[in-house]
Amino acid sequence: MNQHRKPRTHSALTQRAVRIGLFAAGAAGIATAVPAQAATGTPQHTAVAVDQTFSRADFHHHTQAQDSFTVRQFGTVEAAAVRNQANAVGVGCSVDDHCRSVALSFQIVTMAGEHTHLTALNRGDAVNKHCDGCQTLAGAYQFVVSTPRPLTLDQETGRRLADIHQRLDALTRSTLPATDLRQRADALAAEVNTVLHDAVANAPKGAEQPTVTVHRHLDGWPAH
Repeated sequence: MNQHRKPRTHSALTQRAVRIGLFAAGAAGIATAVPAQAATGTPQHTAVAVDQTFSRADFHHHTQAQDSFTVRQFGTVEAAAVRNQANAVGVGCSVDDHCRSVALSFQIVTMAGEHTHLTALNRGDAVNKHCDGCQTLAGAYQFVVSTPRPLTLDQETGRRLADIHQRLDALTRSTLPATDLRQRADALAAEVNTVLHDAVANAPKGAEQPTVTVHRHLDGWPAH
């Protein structure tokens, strides 16, 4: 398993907000039978991946930004459940004393198998509470790489993904308007998609074709 991930701080309020977001996201699940990709050829019964990013801005902390960029490589699996979520909250600010809250989460999952049952959930939730004029943006990007035979992402792929991760860190903490930030995040997601398609181009062949599936969900101000 390879991970590129920013550390998160945990507080009772953060944990409560994330739990609320997960309940709200329950209807966004996708279930289907697909081929899958892996780092090893050893079969597993079930693989599970859960990634979350949370940001809260208020009159004490006017600007808050968090991002995560996680790469998970599973072996050959019979079933997989993957979930990716970004939550951004702005509370108690005003037009004259505005807040900015940004949460972006990029999740990359690879797995292998010709009849893997996949359940994938990807959700971005942004909430303004008594926060007129605030910029609150949550973006969730999920990439599921599926190949019939095991494939390990090589060092060059890892280097390219690490470069995108660094630029995501810089973007998340930038002062760009929310509209421009959204466009730049989409552009980084497009680069990830290209890198993953390049990685599966030489994947071991099987009865099914390799696939890269992208799920994108942006929420917040401005409207998306």
